[in-house]
Amino acid sequence: MEPNSSSNDNNKMQLQHHSSCLEIAAMEVHRVVPPPHKSTIEKLKRRLKETFFPDDPLRQFKGQPLGKKWILAAQYIFPILEWGPNYSFKLFKSDIISGLTIASLAIPQGISYAKLANLPPIVGLYSSFVPPLVYTVLGSSRDLAVGPVSIASLIMGSMLRQEVSPTQNPVLFLQLAFTATFFGGLVQASLGLLRLGFIIDFLSKATLIGFMAGAAIIVSLQQLKSLLGITHFTNQMGLIPVMSSVFHNTKEWSWQTILMGFCFLVFLLLTRHVGTKRPKLFWVSAGAPLVSVILSTLLVFAFKAQHHGISVIGKLQEGLNPPSWNMLKFHGSHLGLVMKTGLITGIISLTEGIAVGRTFAALKNYQVDGNKEMIAIGVMNIVGSSTSCYITTGAFSRSAVNHNAGAKTAVSNVVMSVTVMVTLLFLMPLFQYTPNVVLGAIIVTAVVGLIDVPAAHQIWKIDKFDFLVMLCAFLGVVFISVQEGLAIAVGISIFKILLQITRPKTVMLGNMPGSDIYRDLHHYNEAIRIPGFLILSIEAPINFANTTYLNERILRWIEEYEAEENLNKQSSLRFVILEMSAVSAIDTSGTSFFKDLRKAMEKKGVELVLVNPLAEVLEKLQRSDDSGDFKRPDSLYLTVGEAVASLSSTIKAPSANYV
Repeated sequence: MEPNSSSNDNNKMQLQHHSSCLEIAAMEVHRVVPPPHKSTIEKLKRRLKETFFPDDPLRQFKGQPLGKKWILAAQYIFPILEWGPNYSFKLFKSDIISGLTIASLAIPQGISYAKLANLPPIVGLYSSFVPPLVYTVLGSSRDLAVGPVSIASLIMGSMLRQEVSPTQNPVLFLQLAFTATFFGGLVQASLGLLRLGFIIDFLSKATLIGFMAGAAIIVSLQQLKSLLGITHFTNQMGLIPVMSSVFHNTKEWSWQTILMGFCFLVFLLLTRHVGTKRPKLFWVSAGAPLVSVILSTLLVFAFKAQHHGISVIGKLQEGLNPPSWNMLKFHGSHLGLVMKTGLITGIISLTEGIAVGRTFAALKNYQVDGNKEMIAIGVMNIVGSSTSCYITTGAFSRSAVNHNAGAKTAVSNVVMSVTVMVTLLFLMPLFQYTPNVVLGAIIVTAVVGLIDVPAAHQIWKIDKFDFLVMLCAFLGVVFISVQEGLAIAVGISIFKILLQITRPKTVMLGNMPGSDIYRDLHHYNEAIRIPGFLILSIEAPINFANTTYLNERILRWIEEYEAEENLNKQSSLRFVILEMSAVSAIDTSGTSFFKDLRKAMEKKGVELVLVNPLAEVLEKLQRSDDSGDFKRPDSLYLTVGEAVASLSSTIKAPSANYV
């Protein structure tokens, strides 16, 4: 008895609700009108503007006299002209402190990262001299500290080493590195000039977190060569070959090297921990690498440790950057390799630089122009490739130190560059006895921060598919190679996008009692279905990639609805209402889909009704509608509530069906 009673109560409630719909049928129904006419040229201009100029960079020129426009144009191209005239000695005092601080970090990191890229250590210092000067003129970030970074160094070194040995053919390897840097800068500047920065958005947060963590593991494992004192070490980058090389060469392990490496690694990690936990003590972690270099160099020199199993850098060339434009190779069998290396390292370093710049800009509440940054980073790498520099960008560790040290403008980069210049001119002999093991410890300490466990845990909680992408990037980098791991992660991310496009979400809507609001029946338990109506919401653009799926899915909705009605002995389906507020675009396949769907429904005796189609969608539907079905007032409504209220008047409520 109870189930029947419950069923009768439910039927009565639906009858009462249906009656209320009939009562509000007289409510005002707003007419759906086509959008104002615009020519194809106007539509194209608007679309191009929204695609390539979402920030509307020319708005500042509107209404300005010609002279002012020239000044604004010069300031737009060279941001230094905007803040330079207002620069003061008070600002300089802050910038000189932060510049000297990041220089103390940049010098040991520059030497270390160059070795990570299999390049002469001096090239790392060259790359910390010229590029920062270029960025100061063209860059829009106040906090970005420019120089070599670990990930780009690792990728460049590993990719070029696949075809050319840095030990057997060092000159050719150096030429390829400079040429790859040129192509990397060309890619970066082109993305900025053509305003194609959205391409780097394909590197999702999940992809970058997994990639960075995997690369940090690989970078750290590569330092086992220096930390253990191994002479013969594998050229491969994967976890298995590296660990195999470590344990197959145990006879080469040097206890002196291990002891020194362990001590300085612990010291660097402790200072990093102090700097992380107490930002006011940033100078502890910032100065630790340089202190380590000085102390270790003095120890080696005092005890002649180079004769007792501890390898040292050796004599370094003095002087400023020699020109390298004559070393660029734009022909030969390695052209494809340097172009591919430049493309990958360029995009990775560009992504890191813009992300770092925007992070610190948000902290200080100012804007960083992404396209300006692309041009600035690209130009400094093009210039750098001609002045003995390899790929550079905004480094997170240096930028964090720069920010915490109180940098006010990009002049801190100039101070750092001048400090590096003094080092190149007068202090290079002091690095002759610097042990490689300390450089390895500096690299390990720097890349440990790239392993972001809390962010990975957050991704797991929010989106399991994103976590899979992150895991694939991480495992691909660790077990295969850096570039293959990145390619796998990007491929999976693109697959996810394609899946969302080809399988758009559709939901069934029901009425919230006592209102004309309609929401997802599976989300809101109190939502009630309207007898005789199937109300669906399509939540994606409709195009050639998903019309077949949508057609099959909607017809299945109808079949399931009718089957349930027959089971409950309720009234037959009369209207299918498609809520289209989320359908932002449609193509010719989409318009054909609606015509075919209407024909299929007519055979079933069901009428198709569209609710709130957007301007572009409505215009294309009406242009493709030869029979005028999509121009009738009873097939187009502004809201679901108005549609149900208006169409309910055409339905007679046979009470016998509900009792």
